[in-house]
Amino acid sequence: MLKRRHPFRTLLAMLALGACSLVIAGAARAASADLAPQVTLHAEKTGEPINPFIYGQFIEHLGRCIYGGIWAEMLEDRKFYFPITAEYRPYRSLEDSPFPVVGASPWEILGTVESVAMQAEDSFVGEHTPLVAAGSGIRQRDLGVVAGKQYEGYVWLRAPRGAAAAKVALAWAEGEAGRQTVVIENVGPEYGKYPLRFTAGAGTDKAMLEIAVQGAPLLIGTVSLMPADHIDGLRADTLALLQQLGGTMYRWPGGNFVSGYDWRDGIGDRDRRPPRKNPAWTGVEHNDFGLDEFLAFCRRVDSEPVITVNTGFGDHYSARQQVEYANGSVETIGGRWRTENGNPESYGVKYWCVGNEMWGAWQLGFMQLHHYTQKHNLVATAMLEADRSLTLIGSGALDRINRQHDPNEKRSWSRGMLEECASKMDYIAEHFYCGRKADDVPAHVAQLVDAVRQKAEGHRKLQAELGLLPDRMMPIAMTEWNYWHRPYVYGELGCVYDLADALGVAAGLHEYFRQSDIMQMAHYAQTVNVIGCIKTTKTEAFFSATGLPLMLYRREFGSIPVEVTGNHAQLGLDVAAAWTKDRGALTVALVNPLAEAKTVAVAVEGAELGGKGTAWTIVGDSPTVYNEVGQPRLQIVEKPVSFDGRIEAPPYSVTLLRLPCVTN
Repeated sequence: MLKRRHPFRTLLAMLALGACSLVIAGAARAASADLAPQVTLHAEKTGEPINPFIYGQFIEHLGRCIYGGIWAEMLEDRKFYFPITAEYRPYRSLEDSPFPVVGASPWEILGTVESVAMQAEDSFVGEHTPLVAAGSGIRQRDLGVVAGKQYEGYVWLRAPRGAAAAKVALAWAEGEAGRQTVVIENVGPEYGKYPLRFTAGAGTDKAMLEIAVQGAPLLIGTVSLMPADHIDGLRADTLALLQQLGGTMYRWPGGNFVSGYDWRDGIGDRDRRPPRKNPAWTGVEHNDFGLDEFLAFCRRVDSEPVITVNTGFGDHYSARQQVEYANGSVETIGGRWRTENGNPESYGVKYWCVGNEMWGAWQLGFMQLHHYTQKHNLVATAMLEADRSLTLIGSGALDRINRQHDPNEKRSWSRGMLEECASKMDYIAEHFYCGRKADDVPAHVAQLVDAVRQKAEGHRKLQAELGLLPDRMMPIAMTEWNYWHRPYVYGELGCVYDLADALGVAAGLHEYFRQSDIMQMAHYAQTVNVIGCIKTTKTEAFFSATGLPLMLYRREFGSIPVEVTGNHAQLGLDVAAAWTKDRGALTVALVNPLAEAKTVAVAVEGAELGGKGTAWTIVGDSPTVYNEVGQPRLQIVEKPVSFDGRIEAPPYSVTLLRLPCVTN
């Protein structure tokens, strides 16, 4: 049955398997000295169309992915989750990096210890609000500003014991000449929101925001500071790159985070949303970026949203309310809340993940498989009762058998989910991450190819055993996939990606294309800073190496896979081809992970190609080259090409050609 649906599937799998074994053994490099690479593109032999959602992305409330990456807020702990104390030592993790992790209050007292008290009674938001005595104040250090750039924000203030005033200053250098001050007078007994606006006189990553109190004590409800060019709270520089990246789908809010997340904390007035400890990772969850902000973000980047519901500490009632909030009418509880929050129209969110990695013992609310399948069905039923049109993604794991928690369990997590929950889901999720093979680039690249292929072949075997194939196939949503390695330069899990990683991502995409019948959704994890294809400093953003193939293939590669045969795989090269949607052009992509340039002879059967086309390349002097701020060493280079039946592949390169078709 599989062979009838995809006549070249078995051959491709055999070639890929043989190639990876040879590459890992080092034989490919030896063979390449003796053989000239040759490929044949069988234009008339095509596979299932590539689902656009293969180019999906993932964002999680972790590290500097959202706060410090996508979201424009510059202040840490702006709602005072941590008590302000005499001990000013805010950083408790990655202390020696440019982006340490806050583990205590980042606010420093500008007077005596007794001049600042955390008042729990009638707090503005969260557990307490700082009461600052006259003649004292608080400040936050380590802010990044750009010379001549404008910054805007506000502060909520209340004077409980008589009229008071405040001076709020942005300081970029010592002395009065190195600061700009906003004076706020006549603060009354009720909270008022006072605007702030500054223009930085110099650029630095050590700027400070100071709030000095005069006349009488002040309660400081919350504070905000953003670059004035923010777009609905999103960083303008990061947003511009995200729009270039063109991810077709975004999964949110997790990830491990979701299993301890109450989505209701993230709706309503942002300043009144409670700050929480991040339930899965480190630092504070400010709840500034919630469901409404996520959906507004998806509109900005022209992407389909995927919301993950909490099946860890969450329950079916909460999940149903969340669906109502996104899609329900004003007559529903959630729909009424959405309307009250200024969004009367349904968002119409179609795709939903039911839980995340619920097979993992690290997951909040983890349970045995035979219990979780019941919970999945309970939650999925409640969600579908709220909206029958939903497309649901179940939490799978092909290689996980949790015998340590249930000695009698013999099934993999994916098998159990397919056996007991197939009628309550439309996709099954799988995840994988690969480490670094620093001394063997071909083996490093092959890891992602192997992982994608193993998931696809494993599911074909499993689903055939369960009788799902060929007519009731459960497609795979690879909702997390990437390389994950150290060091962490850009904050928590903020690793640097180099050209070798970019080659692997390109080859991984090739394997998704070859498995297009069963691989129908994939989310590169994550997107910004945290194992991300975009990196940010406090003031700038740029594409990491892995962002380049994701962007290039989404823009330029075809959508109808074409069979490729030849000796390229055994020589360590990875070649994929596809028709454009209109079959007006054939695209062919080649990943060369070798230290030698290769000239590949290309024959085309079933089509006649014109001689003129376009080529795009990603190439560098070394597999370890990477991008930094102001140093885009790796870029996508476009040029016209005259196709003469050969493709020139430089060492350590990705080459993609688009060749118009004369007849087909």
